[in-house]
Amino acid sequence: MEGLIANYKRLLRLTDTSFHRYMYDKVNWNGRLVGIVGARGVGKTTMILQYIKERLDVDSTLYVNAEDFYFASHRLTELADAFCKMGGKYLVVDEVHRYEGWSKELKLIYDYHPKLHVVFSGSSVLDITKGVQSDLSRRAVVYTLYGLSFREYLELFEGIKTQTYTLDEVVAHKVEMSEDFRPLVHFKKYLEKGYYPFALEDDYEKKLATVVAKTLETDIPEYANMNVSTGRKLKRLMAVIAESAPFKPNMATLAEVLGVSRNNVADYLLYVEKAGLIIQLRDRTGGVRSLGKVDKVYLENPNLIYTLAHKERAEVGNVRETFFINQLRVIDDPIASPVSDFLVGERTFEVGGRNKKQRQIRGVENAFVVKDDIEYGGLNVVPLWQFGMLY
Repeated sequence: MEGLIANYKRLLRLTDTSFHRYMYDKVNWNGRLVGIVGARGVGKTTMILQYIKERLDVDSTLYVNAEDFYFASHRLTELADAFCKMGGKYLVVDEVHRYEGWSKELKLIYDYHPKLHVVFSGSSVLDITKGVQSDLSRRAVVYTLYGLSFREYLELFEGIKTQTYTLDEVVAHKVEMSEDFRPLVHFKKYLEKGYYPFALEDDYEKKLATVVAKTLETDIPEYANMNVSTGRKLKRLMAVIAESAPFKPNMATLAEVLGVSRNNVADYLLYVEKAGLIIQLRDRTGGVRSLGKVDKVYLENPNLIYTLAHKERAEVGNVRETFFINQLRVIDDPIASPVSDFLVGERTFEVGGRNKKQRQIRGVENAFVVKDDIEYGGLNVVPLWQFGMLY
């Protein structure tokens, strides 16, 4: 355990606490069993280490990574037993999905150590969801962390701090910024390289491509017991989506391209969605988090468009719609509009450029035109960038 403690203290010393993600104060850290999930690279580990460093007694807390060699010869339950005997109060297990049988052992830890608080995190949303539903139901509270909003990007990358706004405030033109703020300059940068915190580092495109590859080649195949050839089909599916998104999925055509059955295509799309690489826009029979009929398929965020489809082939209309649904789904549940692009609650949204007309929403109540390439709006016209202030 000495080695685990040494690694934990080293990571804590290196953790910067100058910037906090939107989820930092929303998590009930006092819960007995708390899960933080999200796609690879969105900042789960940093957020957890920040909380330990700022809010907890460091010496009665232990952070471990489930991929550590320690677990080649020790069990999680064994660690928890020894830690509690040493007076431990908070145990954090990162990348928990990499540990075989993790959910069953966390259940035992929860039952046998009622005074121990456990926080676990994982990048494989698929596996975490399965484990929570099967072994940790009624025990674990799980939070999903998404990538940086445009507001968070401005603070982390540009040093520009501003408050969050509700959707009501955005459509009512309540967003206020300093007079010298030029949103469109920063917005273009964000769309290309601002969704993942590691964009501050060098070789961002290569690192993002690695994140995608690991998700398709490791996370999903391990969860679904897929072989290597199936993993390659997932990569082909992502290539098809990157080249043509947003598109109305034709299951028969996709099945022919991938050489699989139509039922397999639907499963593959759901796996890739749960792993945080795409968003499926569904109709009124469902929503982003349910299993309604799929109307369109988007890449999960604009950065993926520029990385996978390459900058010169990034279609601007696709980028705009992807940004809108990506930011809105954090606070609500966008679905396909029968007359326009999106329906969010009782509001209809049509997304386009500065010359977008009102034709699609004429006669529709509570409808808005969302325009890119404008700094400010009025009446039912709202600038696209302002939807990046929601979280």
